[in-house]
Amino acid sequence: MTCTIRTSRAALAALTLVLAVPAGASAQDFLRGSLFNGAATRWDGINLGVQLGLSNMNADFGNSTSALVAFALRNTEVEDQFSPSSWTTLPSTTTNGRQYGAFLGYNVQWDQLVIGFDLAYNRTSSLTASASDSISRQVVTTPDNVNNAVTITAQSSVTLIDYATMRARAGYSFGQFLPYAVVGAAVGRFNYSNTATVQDVGTPPSGSPTLPFNTLDTESDSKNNAIAAGVLAGLGLDVAVLPNVFVRAEWEYIAFAPVGGIRTTLNTGRVGIGARF
Repeated sequence: MTCTIRTSRAALAALTLVLAVPAGASAQDFLRGSLFNGAATRWDGINLGVQLGLSNMNADFGNSTSALVAFALRNTEVEDQFSPSSWTTLPSTTTNGRQYGAFLGYNVQWDQLVIGFDLAYNRTSSLTASASDSISRQVVTTPDNVNNAVTITAQSSVTLIDYATMRARAGYSFGQFLPYAVVGAAVGRFNYSNTATVQDVGTPPSGSPTLPFNTLDTESDSKNNAIAAGVLAGLGLDVAVLPNVFVRAEWEYIAFAPVGGIRTTLNTGRVGIGARF
């Protein structure tokens, strides 16, 4: 029964398309735009639609726990002279996830040149990156010549919840096709969490009045719904399938400002469908 319903729906869609295409029309007619009597080559006006994409997010955790380590070692010769807070404890990691959203834009057209702007909102799914690692170093401080063994153990995670974009677009229309480039700004909403444990084991030289010591301090920082701005660029292609309906394919790159010391970049490939008014 399900198979029959699906077959009927496919047949109905095919029949609708056949009825919409004039008799004797060819694929070349479609590419030249003659099926639409030139109407589809116009891209000016308001356009809106929905979109679906796949994203790859890179999260650079290299500086995510620097402030925590600096606070744990505040007012110490180890931090003043050797700056363990500047050590790169954690690596960069990547994660993949889906996203969906909507866009609203406006175009102005001069001959084949199309200029415009658009606003978009995208909700992400499963875009969470995390890292954990440790680093140890032997340092000798002055003037007391105490040997300090410093170990930093760190964990960080970041999640991109959603983001909005405002983009300027420039394209060149030919036939039913509009290739374009975009630049603009983005605002993202993140959840992040950072934890750093710093251990400093001090061994004074023989005969020194300084006693051995072993200090351990754990600091953490986390926030939900943290906001970060970003810049973006991208390339895309709109294809008119009806006089006022188009499909879209595009690539977009966004570099966000650090949030919680974590730098994130987002590469997205998406498809969409929209209408022009």
